[in-house]
Amino acid sequence: MAEVNVGRISRYTKEGETVAVPGKVLGAGTIEHKITVAAVDFSKEAKDKILNAGGKCLTIDDLLKTNPKGTKIKLMR
Repeated sequence: MAEVNVGRISRYTKEGETVAVPGKVLGAGTIEHKITVAAVDFSKEAKDKILNAGGKCLTIDDLLKTNPKGTKIKLMR
């Protein structure tokens, strides 16, 4: 299972983008722009940082419900 830090997500995304992580999002690093992150799991610190930046945390199932075609989604692993 992939593990991706919030700081890495921040470096490779822009405001308003959606990211899918086929694993767990960890809290190392910072994020200061609003994004949507879908993942299998989030550490508490990662979830707090994403939400405090104005972003959203979703499960992969929730992402599939809201975007069944998977358009405009970055995959990070």
